[in-house]
Amino acid sequence: MTTSGERSRPRKACCMVSEILEEAGLDRERARALRRQVLQGMILLCQWQLERMDESEAQPAPRRARRVKVD
Repeated sequence: MTTSGERSRPRKACCMVSEILEEAGLDRERARALRRQVLQGMILLCQWQLERMDESEAQPAPRRARRVKVD
């Protein structure tokens, strides 16, 4: 609430996020390290998926079994 003659300024979103992280016990450096780990994990996952796609394209289509008549 505001008192007469006093305006409340809207708080910036970045400041609010910083405060939330601080209350959670995460400082800026720790949050940055966590973000870096998450991004590196995503990159690793994407690379793995691409390798799997390349392997599946390189493999020929599975052969069907031949029918053989036995006399």
